[in-house]
Amino acid sequence: MTYSHLNDYPADIRERAARIRLACFDVDGTLTDGRLFFDSEGRELKAFHVHDGQGLVLLRKSGITVAFVTARASEVAQRRAADLGIAEVHTAVADKLACVRDIAARMGITMDEVSFMGDDLPDLRVMLQTGLAVAPANAHPWVAGRVHWRTSLRAGHGAARELCDLLLAAQGHAETLLSQVSQVEGVRVEGNA
Repeated sequence: MTYSHLNDYPADIRERAARIRLACFDVDGTLTDGRLFFDSEGRELKAFHVHDGQGLVLLRKSGITVAFVTARASEVAQRRAADLGIAEVHTAVADKLACVRDIAARMGITMDEVSFMGDDLPDLRVMLQTGLAVAPANAHPWVAGRVHWRTSLRAGHGAARELCDLLLAAQGHAETLLSQVSQVEGVRVEGNA
């Protein structure tokens, strides 16, 4: 069974995705739906989608470095990254472009090998310097109109997973992942679904 959705993407997006070695994500409005919740003690609460988390783990296991780069100081984002095994977690970042350039330099890669997913003006400066700039479906229009690609899903509702799936498929990892999960000893798997 082949990953049949890769050809649904424009050729230039597939080519850009094939080069990515560092996938960076804003947190609020990208990995979450953008709403901020605080309890009566002032502690921040965020909701993350499990599909996004699975995609981020698959990227990491496939050799693509994942980074969270957010302007907000957020223990919740740090905890979520730790849960997913993500080492590059940058919170309270005043200059996202400088942060991402630093990560890329440490990895020995160019900005052409970096993707950044964001949703609003604090993300735009860095997005314009990356090889693949992506916005969720509900990104602010000023950003949405300036990126390489927009997901069909909204932030916090699987948008990050869409990007993860694209990167995995464009780099040839989707077939391996699908074959690994479809091989179950003692169980016959039938059908193309």
